[in-house]
Amino acid sequence: MSMSVPFIIVAVLFLLACVVLVGAILLQEKRTAGGMGSIAGMGNIADSYHGKNKSRTQEGKLELITKCVAAVLGVIAVILCII
Repeated sequence: MSMSVPFIIVAVLFLLACVVLVGAILLQEKRTAGGMGSIAGMGNIADSYHGKNKSRTQEGKLELITKCVAAVLGVIAVILCII
């Protein structure tokens, strides 16, 4: 059974993206629900200083990496199905 070279290359990229995604998720801090404040709408940090500058922190960068790698992973999965 012979696999084509493009399939092998895309499969290796898929595995690398999986490893990077798992690593990015594991490096993120644990989040808690925030108790009743989050249910009542009182747990919103969007207006705080931390909420406005979150993208500059390591946690914000890890979230961005997670989103981008997850999108790439989805595209690669579709490509693998087509190949």
